[in-house]
Amino acid sequence: MVEDEAKMADLLERALQREGYAVDSVGTGVDALWLASEYDYDAIVLDVMIPAPDGFEVCRRLRAEGRWAPVLLLTARDGVDDRVEGLDAGADDYLPKPFTFAELYARLRALTRRSASERPTVVVVGDLELDPAGHTVSRGGTGVELSAKEFAVLHLFMRHPDEALTRTFILERVWDFAYDGTSNIVDVYVRYLRDKIDRPFDRASLETLRGVGYRLKSD
Repeated sequence: MVEDEAKMADLLERALQREGYAVDSVGTGVDALWLASEYDYDAIVLDVMIPAPDGFEVCRRLRAEGRWAPVLLLTARDGVDDRVEGLDAGADDYLPKPFTFAELYARLRALTRRSASERPTVVVVGDLELDPAGHTVSRGGTGVELSAKEFAVLHLFMRHPDEALTRTFILERVWDFAYDGTSNIVDVYVRYLRDKIDRPFDRASLETLRGVGYRLKSD
């Protein structure tokens, strides 16, 4: 559970424990990303308005990294645009505040009943295939071994085929906002990907766009 308001967090944690759930509780997006990347949870209850990165971005990052625990977003913002943004970020359900515990329990039961078959399907761009749930990549039927970070970068490109992605866009979605490493880390990982998904197959899918960033061609 991710909730930065102390009283609400305590109330929710005790309510969920009374319902029989074992609960880990954190209050920031950074802590949420760390815990959800380290452990396989049955469900994640995620408040949108938390210290950066916010709930939308936490959800995007987890999906980009191939973490598919069901996510229930909680927020006081219940406009249509916010609901759409949450679902587009990869959330499974959306519960506006205020809500009753009965509805929270019902939605969690529905999420945790879902079978593995309802996880995202394989992403295909040309002859590249990426299975987010199985964490596998192949090109023309030949398996490609990628590190976790390489997988996350490729997944991001494959969700935006033929689009120009800036280095900042990639950094914000694959690395932490507070990332203070080398400024060319995106270039380094694009080079790693080219060495694995392009050169061995005599392809040039990943294009460099001078002054902009990179693009994954779909043909």
